[in-house]
Amino acid sequence: MLLVPGMLRYGRSLYGLGAGAALRRPAGRGGLRSRGRARGVSTSWSSVGAAFNVKPQSRLRQLLEEHRGLFGVPELSTAEGFHVAQKEALRKSEWLVERACSTPPGPQTVLIFDELSDCLCRVADLADFVKIGHPEPAFREAAEEACRSIGTMVEKLNTNVELYQSLQKLLDDKKLMDSLDAETRRVAELFMFDFEISGIHLDEEKRRRAVDLNVKILDLSSAFLMGTNFPNKIQNHLLPEHVRRHFARDGSYTVIDGLHAEASDDLVREAAYKIFLYPNAGQLKCLEELLSSRDRLANLVGYSTFSHRALQGTIAQTPETVMQFLEKLSDKLSERTAKDFEMMRGMKMKLNPQNSELMPWDPPYYSGVIRAERYNIEPSLYCPFFSLGACMEGLNVLFNKLLGITLYAEQPAKGEVWCDDVRKLAVVHESEGLLGYIYCDFFQRANKPHQDCHFTIRGGRIKEDGSYQLPVVVLMLNLPHSSKDSPTLLTPGMMENLFHEMGHAMHSMLGRTRYQHVTGTRCPTDFAEVPSILMEYFSNDYRVVSQFARHYQTGQPLPKAMVSRLCESKKVCAAAEMQLQVFYAALDQIYHGQHPLRKSTTDILMETQEQFYGLPYVPDTAWQLRFSHLVGYGAKYYSYLMSRAVASMVWKECFLQDPFNRAAGERYRREMLAHGGGKEPMLMVQGMLQKCPSIDDFVDALVSDLNLDFETFFMDSK
Repeated sequence: MLLVPGMLRYGRSLYGLGAGAALRRPAGRGGLRSRGRARGVSTSWSSVGAAFNVKPQSRLRQLLEEHRGLFGVPELSTAEGFHVAQKEALRKSEWLVERACSTPPGPQTVLIFDELSDCLCRVADLADFVKIGHPEPAFREAAEEACRSIGTMVEKLNTNVELYQSLQKLLDDKKLMDSLDAETRRVAELFMFDFEISGIHLDEEKRRRAVDLNVKILDLSSAFLMGTNFPNKIQNHLLPEHVRRHFARDGSYTVIDGLHAEASDDLVREAAYKIFLYPNAGQLKCLEELLSSRDRLANLVGYSTFSHRALQGTIAQTPETVMQFLEKLSDKLSERTAKDFEMMRGMKMKLNPQNSELMPWDPPYYSGVIRAERYNIEPSLYCPFFSLGACMEGLNVLFNKLLGITLYAEQPAKGEVWCDDVRKLAVVHESEGLLGYIYCDFFQRANKPHQDCHFTIRGGRIKEDGSYQLPVVVLMLNLPHSSKDSPTLLTPGMMENLFHEMGHAMHSMLGRTRYQHVTGTRCPTDFAEVPSILMEYFSNDYRVVSQFARHYQTGQPLPKAMVSRLCESKKVCAAAEMQLQVFYAALDQIYHGQHPLRKSTTDILMETQEQFYGLPYVPDTAWQLRFSHLVGYGAKYYSYLMSRAVASMVWKECFLQDPFNRAAGERYRREMLAHGGGKEPMLMVQGMLQKCPSIDDFVDALVSDLNLDFETFFMDSK
């Protein structure tokens, strides 16, 4: 959508042949003090660790307070306020359009376009979160309506030729463009790119077709996403009783709502796989129409495939580069993957000699069994050391040492948050002061989406008066509540997810761009995941973990051997897991490549699975119909692998020797985090690594991560 640059929620990649997990994102005591008392530090801020290890205090004092509205937006004291907010945004946007069209070309043109983008995003981004995250139906419905209203305005802007021409005049004036700073030039070009992929440069008839296709694609995307999670049913008598009891019942039917990949019974996993993935004709038609419509739109606006259009401006740049990356990675992984499958077959034969053939529903379960048997990494052994408050203090220690940043808990005003257990964090730099706010919606509740993700609520930018508009984000997790006897305790996977999501949040906080159109995570997808994945490396380093992992009752530190075993256990069957990601990414590229597709989407799935994965396709299944990432990450699913490769290189070259290296932290902020999407992603990578990495470098970085650390074996054998 033109001018609304990123209502994309960043989550974790899809490990395991699953659906619904597509946006899954896989403690010290006392408060950390910042190195120096930063300007603007509020006396109402308190220790972040304590804030997360206790339930929020009674807010009786709020009864006397004025209702501030969601996120401090006065209009949003009630659901009806969305109508007021969207009406004001639309009024202001019309005024800004007139201003843009009447202003002579120059840097002011870009500022006005960015203010127009900000005006719409301020409502659309907030509404995008509220429509899925707010517990009250009235707020969700009002937010949904606001999204539709802003979307209609965006479609109107997409067809505003006068607005387009005002930007075109600037880009056509080479002398004027050369006089602009690099960030302003890039933002102007990005706005033009947004215009042109919507077809504004076409003649009237083609432009109308482009608008119609955009509307159709939005409708098909929504319908396909709904279908990815829709359960399948089978008559009770067709399943053995011992299998049926693992699933929900609906009268004479058994309801299969997922893959049950962790079930210990082979038959349960097989039944779930075959039934849940059984093709649905309506969903199949929806996917075919979505892919075909995307291709037609790409062709209409001048691209040979949708993939060529989607990859413009990314690290990879072209689908040819992506496929080269995936093919080279697959070649390097093939022997390791074969060994992983052989190890899983051996475990299956040991546990189930009558049926030892390894099938696609087996790897998540048997790799877990092997990990548990080899490394004794029962999560319950780790949880007492990972109280939520301790983990938050660990993040605080890390950010303070690396970046001079401290997280403070702040009491929200009445009506500012949508649920009493949402915590508000102020992000404060030791010399720059307040950088922004993070709202932490961390705990499970009824009807809350099972997604771990990051939402931009307000982007940072330099305002006309020279002050900085502070960024505001929400982090959504699904953690258990504290109990009467203990604080919220995290499994190692939950702890890693928390670090991952906080990586996105810090990208948003530190992306100090002039323009909100490119603030923080508003950058190419294959770069957006780099800061979050890099945080996973920190979460797996004992030097970092030892700063905060303490038993919540005894204060005992988590033994180093336990951390080492946990890290090494993640490398068990990791080649097969990475191979699976290669398969998904290749499938995504082929679906968004040359059209018409030479075969059905299911036949392509079967071929690609054979080439890039190795386990046999199961007849009468259609996993692609559950691949929800095809909507949000169409032609860009490879981004998880590419981002992991970059993060791996940054970790090894800049932080492996010392994860608290302040000079490396400052360089990381200066070269990568500060620019958001305001700089070419490869230039940011080059600036950080001091070299231009090749495809082979990316591949080698990923493969070297699979190597076992022999220090662990030595330590465990003593």
